[in-house]
Amino acid sequence: MSAVLQPQIEILPMHAGDLNEVLRIEYRVCPFPWGLGNFTDSMASGYSCWVCRISGELGGYFVVMLAVDDAHLLTISVAEKHQRTGVGARLLHHAMWVARAGGAKRLLLEVRPSNARALALYRHFGFQQIATRRDYYPAESGREDALVFTHDLDEISA
Repeated sequence: MSAVLQPQIEILPMHAGDLNEVLRIEYRVCPFPWGLGNFTDSMASGYSCWVCRISGELGGYFVVMLAVDDAHLLTISVAEKHQRTGVGARLLHHAMWVARAGGAKRLLLEVRPSNARALALYRHFGFQQIATRRDYYPAESGREDALVFTHDLDEISA
């Protein structure tokens, strides 16, 4: 008889010691990645920065900025090998929980219209598009719009 071991998944506060791994993922999965300064500034500013470890290996991360009644999901990424495994959903749920625990009433985010996987995830969680920011993101040729989404955090559970 063989036993199938489930990976141990932990979502933990991001520390400076995580940043090399975070940047490896960032540069692999993001067409216009954040640099080291973006992450160190976010941590220094007190933003809510988290990593997901899967059996010790970094599987993803997110950064949320809390501001009065609103929270803003600044970035969320999942390592290629862990995409389509539920890690993104776990991270997004945790980001929503962190925002709510921090007093936010809603979570805002921007997403590229070309990012079909992210759009599907956000819609699955009940995010609603409220605006379009024209020419928000750099793109291979020019700029790309950002779709602005929001979610009422009173609707989430722990």
